[in-house]
Amino acid sequence: MRRIAILLLVILLTISLASCIAAEQSAPALTTQTAPTATAQPTQAPTAAPTEQPTPTPTVAPTPQPTQAPVNVALKVVDAYPSLSFRRPLFFTADGSSETDCYVALQGGKILVFPDYESTLIAYTFLDISDRIDPTANEKGLLGVAFHPNFEQNGYIYVNYTNESGTVISRFTRRANNQYAADPDSELILLTFEQPFSNHNGGHIDFGPDGYLYIATGDGGKGGDPLNNAQDRTTLHGNILRIDVDNTDGERAYSIPADNPYVDNDMGFAEEIFAYGLRNPWRFSFDESGTLWVADVGQNAIEEIDHVVNGGNYGWNVMEGTQGYKDNPDADKSEMIPPIFEYVQDESRSITGGYVYTGDDIPDLVGKYIYGDFISGKIWALWLDAQGQVHNQLLVDTDLKISSFGVDAKGELRIVDLLGKVYRLQITQD
Repeated sequence: MRRIAILLLVILLTISLASCIAAEQSAPALTTQTAPTATAQPTQAPTAAPTEQPTPTPTVAPTPQPTQAPVNVALKVVDAYPSLSFRRPLFFTADGSSETDCYVALQGGKILVFPDYESTLIAYTFLDISDRIDPTANEKGLLGVAFHPNFEQNGYIYVNYTNESGTVISRFTRRANNQYAADPDSELILLTFEQPFSNHNGGHIDFGPDGYLYIATGDGGKGGDPLNNAQDRTTLHGNILRIDVDNTDGERAYSIPADNPYVDNDMGFAEEIFAYGLRNPWRFSFDESGTLWVADVGQNAIEEIDHVVNGGNYGWNVMEGTQGYKDNPDADKSEMIPPIFEYVQDESRSITGGYVYTGDDIPDLVGKYIYGDFISGKIWALWLDAQGQVHNQLLVDTDLKISSFGVDAKGELRIVDLLGKVYRLQITQD
């Protein structure tokens, strides 16, 4: 009997220990950090430039004040469309007019459309511009897609792709007799610029709450921004651009918004620039307050998340996150805006920007910025409380190559895996 009692005691201790280990493994990791103070000062023009017109002072973005509670549910990623697979998908989106249609953009030049149901069996080609794409480099291709806010009426789709010369921003129009197909011969090229190297092309485009088209551009590539493009406002590299696609201006197929920071300047700065000093912004989004969240891929040390404002300078290549990177006598560190959050490159080395969650499926995520890392596959939630304290919580550790996040017509998140699938987050029920 004594042996039986001892055996029962050992079994009970083993079960208790296993339960503790399981609880520890499923508990979300939560870190906090005070956001760096964004002390934006008026930008000083290089000494060689005329000084008749001062650079505008950036407007500091409002501090979001979403739910302060951490995420208290365990999450997992599940295949959103088990019967569908894709060749190098880079983006997922909806068109703003349909409650069911969703789209996946492929790096090779196709945009596919299909019903937003788990049971969907087939995706159809909405637009194929693969004949215009330069497929020779890993960071080239069809990189961005945005539907016009009045897409239902005008049928306009905007794309960002790279050809053999560089970046092309253009507009296509949906076919009049087929709402599920755009006409590849309807292309209207809005903007082009050369790319000096094959990488760091940025590529994301989206319409802001002001109705203007925002465009993320990388620093032109190679390593360390050897041409110092990101601090050179005479180039379109290393920026967030903003243009008005609903109006034209002379030979331009678009116009410059009146409050862009360098409109009608006398210093040779590109009027399209909204903000600058970025390395390779890989995905951005607006939250419901209008705050612009930008994830900027780092060089060798730091990945960062920025709240980008009109006229802001985000430091690259003088700064990498909050660390100094390279001296530049023409750049003033005092006017550079630090990231709201950064993480060092240990296991996670390539940030993929996401969205502030507004869906219904996972209430704990509402008001939190969901983002990930391409290398590690980790997905986090980040938010600022009313005191400006930054909270960052690991949600799930995956083996995905996260090329993008996206949002469906109902505000639910999708996670795009470059290896060929689209996933969603789901509460673990065990």
